[in-house]
Amino acid sequence: MLPVGTGTDNTLVAEVTDLVNRVYAMAEEGLWRDDATRTTAAGMAGFVRAGQIAVARLDATIVGCVRVQRLGGAVGELGMLAVGPGHRGLGIGRRLVGFAERLSREHGLSTMQLELLVPRTWTHPGKASLHVWYTRIGYRAVRKGSIDEQYPALAPLLATPCDFVIYHKDLG
Repeated sequence: MLPVGTGTDNTLVAEVTDLVNRVYAMAEEGLWRDDATRTTAAGMAGFVRAGQIAVARLDATIVGCVRVQRLGGAVGELGMLAVGPGHRGLGIGRRLVGFAERLSREHGLSTMQLELLVPRTWTHPGKASLHVWYTRIGYRAVRKGSIDEQYPALAPLLATPCDFVIYHKDLG
């Protein structure tokens, strides 16, 4: 698992962007309008240039990725966690989360945060499963935030009203 580099490799950026968009289209089915995508190549290139994207590879194939960034104070955040459908159940997601936590710890951060988008009025099976998984690996829901307040530009892209559940894990 290595950071992907400089963001100038258009093929690599396109591959990671495609992976994230494919995985999130399946994982968040019913939450977004059909024309919405999770990220763009330009956005991904910016994350890569900022050193915020790490990838997991099997042989030469990118099979997963995660975005890691520093928030305020001693808090890091992981997001855009994606593992290709053909590579699930191999521990890649757990290793990507572990990488993000170790990297954050090495940079002196004491808390890791992640956000889980959830529908307000119904239970999404994939999101319920992720809640169980994140809880099992040590994350605890600390608050709920409205997508309208936190990410107002994304709200019109939703197919159903949603909130973010914010999770924290102590890295100490």
